Amino acid sequence: MHQSHRMLLAGTGPASVQLAVSLHAELNAEIGIAGRRSARSQPFFASLSQTGGLLRASVQNEKHSRLEGECLASRVYEGYDTVDGIWDMLILAVTTDAYLEVLKQLSSSVIRGLQSVVLVSPTFGSSRLVSGYLESLQSKAEVISCSTYIGDTRWLHGEPSGQVLTAGVKRKIFIGSTCASSEQATRLAEAFQRLGIGVTQTATPIEAEARNISLYVHPPLFMNDFSLDAVFGQPAKARKYVYKLYPEGPITQELIRDMLAQWKEITSILAALGVDGVNLLRFMTDDNYPVRPESLSRRDIEEFVGLEPIHQEYLLYIRYASLLIDPFSTPDEQGRYYDFSAVPFRALFVNLEGELDIPRMPKEDYYRLKIIQGIARHLQVACPTIDRFLSLYEAKLAEASGVGHDVPLSRAFQAQSFEEDLAIICKHIGGT
Repeated sequence: MHQSHRMLLAGTGPASVQLAVSLHAELNAEIGIAGRRSARSQPFFASLSQTGGLLRASVQNEKHSRLEGECLASRVYEGYDTVDGIWDMLILAVTTDAYLEVLKQLSSSVIRGLQSVVLVSPTFGSSRLVSGYLESLQSKAEVISCSTYIGDTRWLHGEPSGQVLTAGVKRKIFIGSTCASSEQATRLAEAFQRLGIGVTQTATPIEAEARNISLYVHPPLFMNDFSLDAVFGQPAKARKYVYKLYPEGPITQELIRDMLAQWKEITSILAALGVDGVNLLRFMTDDNYPVRPESLSRRDIEEFVGLEPIHQEYLLYIRYASLLIDPFSTPDEQGRYYDFSAVPFRALFVNLEGELDIPRMPKEDYYRLKIIQGIARHLQVACPTIDRFLSLYEAKLAEASGVGHDVPLSRAFQAQSFEEDLAIICKHIGGT
């Protein structure tokens, strides 16, 4: 099997820097960085130009010291259309809705030279999109999907540069490839395991993509009146928080009911594809954020799928109530634990292009959910909860677009169909 020694990172965000440093160290890879020309990426390219392509990663917690380090990018491309040469592996560290845009800008010779394409944080169906596009160009590159990015990485000094800080690391991720018994996927999995991250390899990429917790919790948490008002409305006198119970946050009986209903709809879509679904409560506690056994028993977690809906709702509500504080943190002298759920909603903001824009959450979740809805319709699987989430979000887009603003609106304010992406995905979605 061909070994990937030249890796091209597509994307100019913090994740690209951390992955470049780690994969250079763990796989002895030559690293290239490419990104689009934009006001947002310009400081990043300027920083690398000043330092000769130096990339440096620091960590917040000493137990993640394996992720620390630095490397030099042998090539830096400002504009995907400027990429040249032969790159063995392309790592797409961009938002999921930009995969096709990036691939279209790469020359056919670069595409044909690829041995593999890695999707860092894809959504459900992304591997079908990428593999379908590659196939149209007669590329035989395998596509490897990771369930999610490996941690929480941000700019070291708050501004784009070659230096990042990783504040947290995922307990576990899933990796699946279009190539059976993929040596490349195994090498990546082993590299991540050496970094202290648990890895499970799945039989197919779509199984890995279905094991991203954001698919199951972000739509109900963000696509409701309370949350959309916090994002799109006038600044509130009191700050509102994503993971808190009402009235501090959006979590109510109704939201939990919607979360459960959406999970069941996604499970039905997976079943239509012959893919096993996830035990939502076990996935939340074992693979994401644990709670104390006094709050949720192992028996309830393991038997969650077969319980009555009202019992399932009860357990999901307990889970979120148990994580209002970090149950494993050390209390202060007043007995207060770390305020784990105090994640404030981000409001509309003016981006570096001078446009009014929508925060990553829920903007990225809109794309994810539209793709899932399109796949469900293709498979003739009913998804009324997902339909209602999207109708509510698109109504909010129309409402916000009709209000006078001092700056132009970004494209994110337009309701979109993502027809091209869905056409490719649905053409290649039959079977697993």
